Amino acid sequence: MASLSLPRVLQPRKSSLELERENFEKFQQVSISKAVNSIECPVKEKHVRSAIIGTFQEKNAQTFWDCVKRLPLEGNRIVAWKFCHVLHKILREGHESVVPLSQKHKERIRNIGKLWGHLRESYGKLIQQYTQLLIVKLDFHRRNPRFPGNLEVSKEELDAIGENNVNNYFEMAVEMFDYMDEVLALQSAIFGSLDMSRSNSMTSCGQCRLAPLIPCIQDSSQLYDYCVKILFKLHSELPADTLQGHRDRFLKQFKDLKQFYLSANTLQYFRNLIHIPPLPENPPNFLIQSEFLGYVTPVVRLPTDLEQSEADASEFVDVSDAGSPSGSLSGDLVDLSVPQPVPMAPPDEWSQRIERLHQENNKLRQDHHKFVDQLQVRIMDLENALATKDSELMQEKKLHEDLMHQTTADLMHQTTAAEKNDDAEKRAKAFEEKFLKLKEVYSKLREEHINLLRQKADVDKQLIGIQKASEDAEKRKEEAEAQLSEMVADHDKVLTLTKEIERSKRDMMERELKSQDQQQALQSLLEKAKSDLLEMELKNQDQQEALKRLLVACVREAEAIVERSIHEVDNPAISAVTCTPDYLGTLAVPLRDSVVELPALVPDSAKASSSYSSVFEKLVCHIIRVAHLSADYVLHAKATSNTSPDIELGEHMAEKCKVLGSSVLALLRGVREEADSSTVKELANTTVDRMDELANLLERLTGQIKGDSVEIIGDMVENELSNMDKAIEEAAKRIAEILSKSRARDSGIKLEVNEKILDTCTSLMLAIRILVQKARLLQAEIVAKGKGTATAKEFYKRNHQWTEGLISAAKAVAMGAKFLLTAADKVVSGEGKLESLIVASQEVAASTAQLVVASRVKASRDSLNLTALSQASRGVTQATGQVVATAKDCAQLIEENEELDVSGLTLHQAKRLEMDCQVKVLELEASLQQERQHLAALRRQHYQLAGDVEGWEIMDKP
Repeated sequence: MASLSLPRVLQPRKSSLELERENFEKFQQVSISKAVNSIECPVKEKHVRSAIIGTFQEKNAQTFWDCVKRLPLEGNRIVAWKFCHVLHKILREGHESVVPLSQKHKERIRNIGKLWGHLRESYGKLIQQYTQLLIVKLDFHRRNPRFPGNLEVSKEELDAIGENNVNNYFEMAVEMFDYMDEVLALQSAIFGSLDMSRSNSMTSCGQCRLAPLIPCIQDSSQLYDYCVKILFKLHSELPADTLQGHRDRFLKQFKDLKQFYLSANTLQYFRNLIHIPPLPENPPNFLIQSEFLGYVTPVVRLPTDLEQSEADASEFVDVSDAGSPSGSLSGDLVDLSVPQPVPMAPPDEWSQRIERLHQENNKLRQDHHKFVDQLQVRIMDLENALATKDSELMQEKKLHEDLMHQTTADLMHQTTAAEKNDDAEKRAKAFEEKFLKLKEVYSKLREEHINLLRQKADVDKQLIGIQKASEDAEKRKEEAEAQLSEMVADHDKVLTLTKEIERSKRDMMERELKSQDQQQALQSLLEKAKSDLLEMELKNQDQQEALKRLLVACVREAEAIVERSIHEVDNPAISAVTCTPDYLGTLAVPLRDSVVELPALVPDSAKASSSYSSVFEKLVCHIIRVAHLSADYVLHAKATSNTSPDIELGEHMAEKCKVLGSSVLALLRGVREEADSSTVKELANTTVDRMDELANLLERLTGQIKGDSVEIIGDMVENELSNMDKAIEEAAKRIAEILSKSRARDSGIKLEVNEKILDTCTSLMLAIRILVQKARLLQAEIVAKGKGTATAKEFYKRNHQWTEGLISAAKAVAMGAKFLLTAADKVVSGEGKLESLIVASQEVAASTAQLVVASRVKASRDSLNLTALSQASRGVTQATGQVVATAKDCAQLIEENEELDVSGLTLHQAKRLEMDCQVKVLELEASLQQERQHLAALRRQHYQLAGDVEGWEIMDKP
């Protein structure tokens, strides 16, 4: 039994927790570096969200600040600005421990603001102002730790924070005013930094500045709400003169905040990113406590999918002319270089009308809700008074009945007491009169209550009418919005064309800046095009000529784009760029469609002078699309040719790329020279033929890269599945033979250990055999459903990537079964160790899991065979657990049987054995470290060969 002593266990050098921590830090570093980059564009929400989730995973912000240390905050103003934005969002939405942990970094934030504050223009003052806001926010949370980072607390929590102490509310209001001042100062600085030429709301640089206003709007709306509630509470307990300073400060902030929200609402950029609540026309009057009943909390709402909202917001052009408080946002109007559309109502006018109707509707609702609330309060008071009177009336009635009974009894028993009888009658009459009075009061109260209920019913009817009118107003609003959408769609057509023309003009200007004369000629051409387009409504033959000249300019620019791609084919720098054939195939479809559709848009030369206006927009957009798609296809085709193992084939593909580009140039030249539609169609057909030639070369390249493995993959999958079945059957038979030999050869504890181990291995092989059978049934179902009228081999060939994964999984199962058989044989024969059996069983479980995943990829969710396969997989998992548990129990049983007897040792012998054990421990630790290194190297090699069929064949050899 010495062979079953403590083994050398193969373990990785790093634990799973260490690897998980390392991967987490790498992922956080990538996300934060992508969010805080030097590109002047708004921060991507998905990267910020990853950083926020990271704070919840580690329950602090230590990793975030470690990553921040590597950012060039002092060297790039865009990085510093985006850092402030990301930090603001993490403080608001991160884990609750982020704010306390970030307190020690305030000095770093303050130094960044001081450094960039010396830069008086551009982002310098903005960064300084933003850092001041972040420091004030951290100070506010340090003084008020019960406020979370997002400032969201309920009314009960706000009361608990204030502890119903006037002094606490007084100081809290001052701190909130300080916080609000910094928010308003930052928004004023941002709006003041925008200009007409560069930083409007629909450019990347403008959105980079405007994006941090979203968390500022969230903070300011909550601060405004808490300030209103706190000031009403203070005015209910303190004299009005004492709070004069608070009221003055609130009124100033109310005006600035209202202007802030109005300015933000006029920008198209914010409309799909955040819903900004409207503030009332007049500020609350804190001297009248009843006004608090009509107060409505402003609620800021964000859409559920911010990434999609950002994509949608970037597709629109802000045509609003309402600017910031400094009036600098008029730059949001795009300078159109094309004729304006047919005169129609401006979208701003419709937007203002809709907003005004919406505000009036909200005000009407608030007034009626307030009136209903007052009536309900009055009804509750009257109901309470009526209940009190009812109680008093019942008491008096009961007392009256008692007195009547007592009086009757007295009359029966006191026949001779006439005077007493008179007194009783007087008392009864007095009680009767009091009862009648109470009854009269009750009747009046009841009538008043009924009248109030009737008034309430009338008010409810009025409210229903008002709600109906409100619904009608909402319908009219929706109709107006639909009309506005139609007008915006009409505008978008012109604006889309404008953006394409503006992009073309920018490219032309960049390329021709080398020559001053050419630049002046281009400018004169553009100015002349503008003047001709502006006069098109007055002179229709001049409009056609202007459109024609503009079309020629666009076609020339498209030709320049294609020519540049042809020249880049011969650029040595592109020889290192590669592209996959599959991706190049996806680029061919849109290019082919665009080339085929182009001739239908070109008017006949005889009618060209009068036909450009009808097809001008589509033709220009189509020409620009053909130019960009063809240039993109030519460059990616050249990159794909770099992957060819055959140099001649690669060079041939590169030549075909230039031929294709020349064909596209001829097509564009035909459009520019007003060739007949038939001629343009012939040129388009020639271009398609050139694409087909390049596609044929691409198929040859694909065949060279993939080889003939795809052709024989159908036979391979059947062979490997059969080999897997044979390997499992052979392993089951061999385990049974080993068990019979052990029973004939061994006895005692060794036989007991061998029987337990082999029994669990037999159960595991049985579970694997069931799983393989279920996998074969599911495989047959998948092939039968997916092949259609084709053969099974054609199905495997068509889905070769999935089939290769299935083959790999089948080989892994077969290899795992052999490994388990070898480990069990060695353990029973005394040459192996129990730990190798545990590793082998776990490897088998992992291999079967790979087979289940590979089979599940193409299976139907409602498949009964898939359900059976899942149950069989759970059976394999349970059997694996039994093998592991049995191996551990057997190891403990062996250790207990071989317990060292130290009762007869002397002091010298015990010390000598202790030193020998220490030496053995050091040797084992060194050997363990060496084996861990070997395991890591083997795993790296395994990962590299995991997707390669030849790799599995190499690992399958004995």
